[in-house]
Amino acid sequence: MLEQPYEYTARALVEPDWRRLPGFADVTAQQWRSAQWQRAHCVKDVRQLQRVYGDLLDGSFYADVAADQAGRATMSLLLPPQMLNTMVPAAVPDTAAMRADPVRRYMLPVASDRLPGAAASHPCAVRDSLHEHEMWAVEGLTHRYPTKVLAELLATCPQYCGHCTRMDLVGNSTPAVAKLRFAAKPAERHAAMLDYLRATPSVRDVVVSGGDVANLPFGTLEAFVSALLQIESVRDVRLASKALMGLPQHWLQDDVVAGMTRLAATARQRGVSLAVHTHVNAAQQVTPLVAEAVRAMLAAGVRDVRNQGVLLRGVNTTAPALLDLCFALLDGAGVTPYYLYLCDVVPGAEHWRVSLAEGQTLQADLMGYLPGFATPRVVCDVPYVGKRWVHQVAEYDRERGISYWTPTHPTGIAPADDGARARRCTYYDPVHTLPESGRAWWRARQGDPVAAGRAAAASRVASLAD
Repeated sequence: MLEQPYEYTARALVEPDWRRLPGFADVTAQQWRSAQWQRAHCVKDVRQLQRVYGDLLDGSFYADVAADQAGRATMSLLLPPQMLNTMVPAAVPDTAAMRADPVRRYMLPVASDRLPGAAASHPCAVRDSLHEHEMWAVEGLTHRYPTKVLAELLATCPQYCGHCTRMDLVGNSTPAVAKLRFAAKPAERHAAMLDYLRATPSVRDVVVSGGDVANLPFGTLEAFVSALLQIESVRDVRLASKALMGLPQHWLQDDVVAGMTRLAATARQRGVSLAVHTHVNAAQQVTPLVAEAVRAMLAAGVRDVRNQGVLLRGVNTTAPALLDLCFALLDGAGVTPYYLYLCDVVPGAEHWRVSLAEGQTLQADLMGYLPGFATPRVVCDVPYVGKRWVHQVAEYDRERGISYWTPTHPTGIAPADDGARARRCTYYDPVHTLPESGRAWWRARQGDPVAAGRAAAASRVASLAD
């Protein structure tokens, strides 16, 4: 038999021993399982990070974190102990192991990770890269697809990811980014969303997100979803929560499990699919506590728990890393691998992003190992177009790293005319992955990288109106 590039081996999930970290050495199992304790002991700054790791990490690492937070980070630090514990999970961490760790690479950025100077951001990077705010039907409700909407109920999470597609709105302001803020009160915004959906029967699918729904008081979430389930046209409801992985203790709380059981029962009575979507990027993040939380949701009656990962260089952009992730999700926790996104063209993300060609190769590499229903699709979320499988690209200039995509329907802001399908919208590969001729082309047109990016973004908007 021919040697396979990847050999499947069943692996038992392991909860790393948090007591190996000096700051958690005296933490009991009861405390660790407490969502309240986890939230109270989140790491929010370098001083708190030092309390967790102490002398295990040298001063250069802490200085690197501080430098990133002081001038380059687009998201503030917020790391629950559960998330920290999955970094260097099999050993007592040292500085070298911590720097190389895939979870650290995307959840705890350091200044030296990022590309230098203007290269840290693509010239066409924009803070709201998918233009969701422009497609708000009411504040926080993005109507981007004909039958689907995104309801951003809040702008906070239990943990913050540097590659966040909603970095324009979500989280605290940083020296690099002054965040937008919702104008209306939460109750007013939620009521306006429900009113819009009642008046728009063409919408059948509602993604309830934020931020992260785990940061809502559960009574508020249950009231909103209960109201959704009373709208006749709504047939799919998806709750988005990275905390199912990053803070599984939240989803194991008695009141949350009881509330989800009530919602699932109502959904079944109405014939509505209620699912939970999470966001896991590395196999080592799938621990027994995560599996327990997933099983609790499935036992409560949700139809499915699915994963939407993001391809991030240094984290998961090899076929073995992705297959390890998918099998850990599927076999270890009962989570269905669903999407793997190309990282959006947001500021400060160039060191993470991969090219469209790399995404296409990874999609091919995944085929044949996983069951069809659990083989994730590698997708590009194209501004003004929507999610597209990476092989659906209409045209691809590999030298300059520009891919061209055609809409199949008008978005919330595109003109609804006969020419909609003829328009071409663009996605950009990271400049540093291009051949020298392509890098030179970008250098020639970006004397002022910020101005060039704004001009390119403006030209895309103008092309939609032509």
